[in-house]
Amino acid sequence: MKIVVNGGTGLIGSKTVERLRRAGHEVVAGSPQTGLNSLTGEGLDKALSGAQILIDLSNSPSFEDEPALEFFRTSTGNLIASAKAHGIGHYVALSVVGTERLQDSGYFRAKLVQETMIRESDIPYTIIHSTQFLEFLGAIAKSASADDKVVVPATLIQPIASDDVADIMADVALAPPRNAMIEISGPERFRMSDLLAKYLTATGDKRPVEASPEARYFGVKLGESSLVSDNDPHLGKISFEQWFASRAVAA
Repeated sequence: MKIVVNGGTGLIGSKTVERLRRAGHEVVAGSPQTGLNSLTGEGLDKALSGAQILIDLSNSPSFEDEPALEFFRTSTGNLIASAKAHGIGHYVALSVVGTERLQDSGYFRAKLVQETMIRESDIPYTIIHSTQFLEFLGAIAKSASADDKVVVPATLIQPIASDDVADIMADVALAPPRNAMIEISGPERFRMSDLLAKYLTATGDKRPVEASPEARYFGVKLGESSLVSDNDPHLGKISFEQWFASRAVAA
């Protein structure tokens, strides 16, 4: 089976491509570097010719409101047009748990536009809402740095390892389209402040971590459950300790 992975050279994309190839499928790892650019349309028709499945793992290079909206609107429009022209039977896209609850953010408004376009395209689809990746913890800590401490929202978080995400992406892509959204999460739920404290301690960072109801998450005010799923999510298998141990071994 021929499968096109748009964003196939990124963190999740490269791992998804590896799993699908290992299962014996013909997989195109699409990115501007490999000659497939969903934003301009370059290489799309060539890549999708003869394909049965399209997986979209691309992301806007900017989190600013207008550039993010332009990216998802244009890229998704190009993907839908080419997918229809080539009879794609399953369009799989990765999005974010809480997208519909985080509409104060222009980035998440853009993600909702992407999801709506896919749902209304008449192409059989599955949209996967994922919680944050464990690999994103460093970026969260950096964004929340304040003087000699880290201040994060008083919220819950249930991050998932990228290896678990890739396993699920491959499984979902090869299954029949759901024509619906499913949610995936890590196996453990934490207070964000507790998990960031564990992460900083494990990396040798001695800064204290504080939870504040006034702190923002990349500029967005959160409720307690904004970043987690209570919608019977499919749970990954890799704990924080297992993920961090494997990260240390790789390093």
